[in-house]
Amino acid sequence: MSGHHHHHHRRRRRCFSLKRTSEYAQHWFHERTSSLSRRHQSLKRNTLSSIDISQKNIGQRMAKKNYDLLFKLLLIGDSGVGKTCVLFRFSDDAFNASFISTIGIDFKIKTIELDGRKIKLQIWDTAGQERFHTITTSYYRGATGIMLVYDVTQVRSFENIDKWLRNIDDHASDDVVKMLIGNKCDMDDKRCITRSRGEALAREHSIPFLETSAKNNVNIEKAFFEMARLILKKTPTNSSETTPGGSIGVLQGNKQTNQSNCMNCM
Repeated sequence: MSGHHHHHHRRRRRCFSLKRTSEYAQHWFHERTSSLSRRHQSLKRNTLSSIDISQKNIGQRMAKKNYDLLFKLLLIGDSGVGKTCVLFRFSDDAFNASFISTIGIDFKIKTIELDGRKIKLQIWDTAGQERFHTITTSYYRGATGIMLVYDVTQVRSFENIDKWLRNIDDHASDDVVKMLIGNKCDMDDKRCITRSRGEALAREHSIPFLETSAKNNVNIEKAFFEMARLILKKTPTNSSETTPGGSIGVLQGNKQTNQSNCMNCM
């Protein structure tokens, strides 16, 4: 009798513990799935925010992390002077001799450090052909720096610099930083524009001048850094310290922000 009772008691306890275990299991499973789905949600949020930068506030929140200032630079000049090669040498440190004419507009982004500030350079490479002329003009707006490029082996490209300068006066903002670049200075045997002619033209318009070679990597980095330095000089620095989220970047006022959004949809 007593043995039977004892046996029964043990069985009941086992049942109870099994029931407890299954409850634990359900509870654990529920917790696990909810935490997984929570993690999934946040993951989804993260990927969304990195993809959908067109939502302005997310874009700016992310942007603030990786740079202090954004400069929009333009490369302008006749077709074939090597604008794309100059850009590629600076952004990718590469040179490709096979010439493919730029159709319309292309741009690269490179972040540099200058005076302890991270500066994001958004460099637009414009097509030199006349038929793309109208496209080019809309890109002058909001540009903080413009590099006028000619080819030291092509007289015509040098003579057209005046025309490009007039274009800039018509369409760009008055305080845009300009620089004259004589590219392909490695081709001494084919050179027809002397350095002094380039210097004289630059003096006439009071803009800095450099001769570059995208092929041999001469003065390319120097040109972009010099350009950034000149823009930085013109950029009001004190505002960034006093007003948080004020006019920190050259392209962070309301007007320009909308503009950069327009560029995305063009």
